[in-house]
Amino acid sequence: MRIVIQRVLEAKVEVEGKVIGQIGKGLLVLLGVGQNDDEKIADKYIDKLLKLRVFSDENGKTNLSIQDVGGEILLVSQFTLYADCRKGNRPDFIKAGDAKKAKELYEYCLNQINKKLGKVESGEFGASMKVSLVNEGPFTIIFDEDMI
Repeated sequence: MRIVIQRVLEAKVEVEGKVIGQIGKGLLVLLGVGQNDDEKIADKYIDKLLKLRVFSDENGKTNLSIQDVGGEILLVSQFTLYADCRKGNRPDFIKAGDAKKAKELYEYCLNQINKKLGKVESGEFGASMKVSLVNEGPFTIIFDEDMI
């Protein structure tokens, strides 16, 4: 898996001009599923995501997690996180998981985050989406196989 985490004051995702997911203070999470990913790997990422201390405490130190601040998550599927641009100028997505498996794992992540946090919105798997956000900081972190 690969995920890009952005601390936001607000974020939303639109499909065909309609807002389908919207949050206030929290995290915009772009999720890419790889060929070898499974629920066990997803659980590691979800645990790390929910415990990640990227919000400021009363002293201005990043000591608080999404759960500590009562924040929300907007989870958006993004297979392009698996782009390989080493050969030529056209990205190759061969390492991305197939659509059926990726959708199942994306939905698994949504359900697990909802169970643990209760405040999760989503994009639409496979749709052409417009994502907008107000990045706070900016504060952006990337998780991939080498970091979890």
